Amino acid sequence: MAYPTAESREIAAPAEEVWGLVSDLPRMGEWSPENVGGTWDNGATGPAVGATLAGRNKNGFRRWSTTATVVACEPGRVFEIAVTTGKVPIANWRYEFEPTAEGCRVTESWQDHRSLFIKVTGRVLGNHDAAHARSEMAATLANLAGAVEKETRG
Repeated sequence: MAYPTAESREIAAPAEEVWGLVSDLPRMGEWSPENVGGTWDNGATGPAVGATLAGRNKNGFRRWSTTATVVACEPGRVFEIAVTTGKVPIANWRYEFEPTAEGCRVTESWQDHRSLFIKVTGRVLGNHDAAHARSEMAATLANLAGAVEKETRG
């Protein structure tokens, strides 16, 4: 079930194909406006429940690192990560995939887990409220659609 802060987009490709792009976390920087990628961590080599990724992010001149832990991993159906900074919970990002006549509908959703203290002190990294998350999700989904279309045409 998607979190309340969510964006959806129809993408002209099978759910399994789009899921493959989303779950390839080291490539997330290719479509996310804020994430710049990362590397699988602690022996992980790909998406699986419990796998972790050392992620890198940017917002303008600001840079920071996070850890993403895969918490849901059903090919073609759902992919979700829990993001932390150290042991501090930050947010969950969830992707759900539904087949459609032309491909699939992807719903990306976000749940903020930051404490008030972290929200206030984290402002140096930019405003990361629900409106910001929706904007980031819309851009990510548009970039995913563009990547799929490019691969289909190429």
